[in-house]
Amino acid sequence: MKFDRHQRRKIFSHGMTVLSGLAIVVILIPLIAILYEVIVQGLPAFSVGFFTKQFPVPCGSSNPSACPQGGIAPAIQGTFILIGMSSLIALPIGIGAAMFAVEYGGQSVWARAISTMADVLSGLPSILAGVFAYSLFLQYNRTLTFSTFSEAIALAVLMVPVVTRATEEALRTVPQSVREAALALGIPRWKSALRITLITALPGVVTGALLSIARAAGESAPILLTSLFSLHGFTGFNYSVTPMPLWIYYAATSPYHNWQVLAWGTALFLVLIILSISVVSRIVLNRLTRRAAGG
Repeated sequence: MKFDRHQRRKIFSHGMTVLSGLAIVVILIPLIAILYEVIVQGLPAFSVGFFTKQFPVPCGSSNPSACPQGGIAPAIQGTFILIGMSSLIALPIGIGAAMFAVEYGGQSVWARAISTMADVLSGLPSILAGVFAYSLFLQYNRTLTFSTFSEAIALAVLMVPVVTRATEEALRTVPQSVREAALALGIPRWKSALRITLITALPGVVTGALLSIARAAGESAPILLTSLFSLHGFTGFNYSVTPMPLWIYYAATSPYHNWQVLAWGTALFLVLIILSISVVSRIVLNRLTRRAAGG
């Protein structure tokens, strides 16, 4: 049986549609399985005490009533402290590097070097950020090797390339006529870059910042090398804190039943936080884009 060219194209088109659908199913199956397992195992741990109490004392009994349940208040506190500190370090550096590359660098070697290094850093294993922070403080200030400072530096190293590349792409979408119009009005170049170009590209910049925060919030590998596991909350910047990913690692691999229950609950809570950041970034991007189009 022979098919003409039109029929062959239709068959090929339908075949590719089916293959694309199967690829989506293959991707969704492990994702749904992971989410299902985390929800089923983690939801029973949720309670008021889960969010407000300190880490429980280790208990080897499998009877839930025989072990103190406790909560993850120190891990929540540590996570938000680290996110705040690393954002204060990474966001100005990333945005500043991107603005230099796009607004001042042009086609220079420095501009291309910034883009290349951002791509290279974003592809490096995250544990290397922990090695860098550990080595940095071990060489210059050993008292801060295991501290909130070193943890924040490790996470900031992961955030900088994400912010840089997102800001670069956002700035490149701003029409050149906008810059030329600002310069024609006598506005200094630095003021035009900050108050006009950057504001115009704000949706992309905000999205990149939120995505970098989401990545930092879920990282545990860099923290393993810069933090000493502690059952206490924040006691000073010279001492390390235990964020949620690190608590999940230690609690899930421990033999203590009450810790394992809290590990599942922490995993679910962390997934909800990252999901919320992603949703908020989409909402912010859409609203800022509509506002820019309407303005």
